[in-house]
Amino acid sequence: MSDHPTVKFALKPLKEVLAGLPKLGYRTTVHTDQGFQYQHKLWRETLKEHRVFQSMSRKATCLDNAVVESFFHIMKVEVMDEHFENKEDLIQAMTDWINFYNKRRIKIKMDGKSPEEYRELAIQQAA
Repeated sequence: MSDHPTVKFALKPLKEVLAGLPKLGYRTTVHTDQGFQYQHKLWRETLKEHRVFQSMSRKATCLDNAVVESFFHIMKVEVMDEHFENKEDLIQAMTDWINFYNKRRIKIKMDGKSPEEYRELAIQQAA
């Protein structure tokens, strides 16, 4: 979590994901909103270096990013209704919730699997 949006802050998790990305036989796409970080030369060059296609939501069209919008809505409902004493407590609550969501929360749309299980299955099938 950052006090201010920066390109450096956005690049850190992107580079972590790209470092662990398996070589697949199809195009990898990163979809974002139109935040300035995602239009920055460093962001675009990082994607290009890794042969990752960049996709952006259209201006004022939240439906283009409906999956992420839904994710953040669920997180706000389930986590943000609490009062946190400090930033560290908020970060810990969000980290715990994201780990739960990715590792244990099953989704009917994903054949009753958690997002992590579904991703691993998709990677195995693509290999």
